[in-house]
Amino acid sequence: MNVPFLIAKRYFFSRKKRNIISIISNIAMIGVAVGTMALIVVLSVFNGLEDLIREIYSSFDPDLEISAAEGKSFETDTEFMNRIRRTPGVAVVSEVIEDNALLRYNDRQMVVKVMGVSENFFQQNKIDSAVVEGHSQLILNDTYYALVGRGVQYQLSIRPTNQLEPLQFLYPRNTKFNPLNPEGAFNSLNILPGGIFAIERQYDDAYVFVPLNFAEQLLEYGRRRTSLEIRVKDGYEPEQVKSALQQQLGKTFKVQNSDEQHTSLLRAVKVEKLFVFVTFAFILFIASLNIFFSLSMLVIDKKKDIAILASMGATANTIRNIFLMEGALVACIGAAYGLTAGMLVCHLQQAFGLVSMGMATSVVEAYPVKMRAQDFIFTGLAIIIITLLVSIRPARKAAALSVTENL
Repeated sequence: MNVPFLIAKRYFFSRKKRNIISIISNIAMIGVAVGTMALIVVLSVFNGLEDLIREIYSSFDPDLEISAAEGKSFETDTEFMNRIRRTPGVAVVSEVIEDNALLRYNDRQMVVKVMGVSENFFQQNKIDSAVVEGHSQLILNDTYYALVGRGVQYQLSIRPTNQLEPLQFLYPRNTKFNPLNPEGAFNSLNILPGGIFAIERQYDDAYVFVPLNFAEQLLEYGRRRTSLEIRVKDGYEPEQVKSALQQQLGKTFKVQNSDEQHTSLLRAVKVEKLFVFVTFAFILFIASLNIFFSLSMLVIDKKKDIAILASMGATANTIRNIFLMEGALVACIGAAYGLTAGMLVCHLQQAFGLVSMGMATSVVEAYPVKMRAQDFIFTGLAIIIITLLVSIRPARKAAALSVTENL
């Protein structure tokens, strides 16, 4: 029989008239409940945002991407490409040339990211499903077309239906500048706008997709490529194929999975989540100070009971544990209410989208939430640690009370 727990429970559920001690205990319990609920909800929102980022970029990112470890491009040849294609687990290899260029349309111009892609590019990306106007074909009837981001379209007022007005790309040539012929310092190529895509603002406002041969001529890359995009065969794990490719290519190349292609962004979300956890844990600590005050007052109120227990043979550890249990009861009941309420709020948000993102350009209407068991575990551990911190001093004070002075 756990005597400290039984006595602590008796104190907590006492039917005596409400006094200041019980009021402070209830306030502490409510504070822990509200803090716990808020922490679970906010952590779940960060989980939802992290998954949303992955979902958005999944329509643009390949399973694996090969790029140069140093510099922005690397040489390729037939043997090099065949070695990659023969790697177990590799289904599709797409060649990519990406660089900045000046885009002109009518009397407007802006710097864009030109992304030249091979014909099999759309076999591993879902960009063709994001086309909102025109078509996704980059080569049609031996004619080159460009796939333009919606943000670029708005900036330059591009009309895909107007096949008489081409897009003009300009890129600086790798030659000495001649002041007598300034236009000769730039490569200039025209291409017709074929379609408009809308994925995410980061891409919509900057990217224009063109055929690989067009990019080779414009950027003068020859057989150099900025990256190779890999689609993994069904039944193979991306990490397994990544290891095989990295071992084959060596340290001069980087092989990155989808998350590693956006390491900085995902790390920023995780760091923000960590700081939010620490901040809310501190708020929980402040709310739990009421437990300290209620236990301190309870020790004063129960001096006679403590002396009687000590005279009956209760050890200092037993008395200390009574008040530690009392603090734990207040914190655990508050935490249980908070965890339940947090779970309920998250379920309601998932089902009904109660809180909107409040942005017309957002890809989702309501804040995404995703509950994870580890958040509940870490929140519970934080509450246990905080409870011990605020309860140990009153408990020690109770254990140190003199029996003769309080009988």
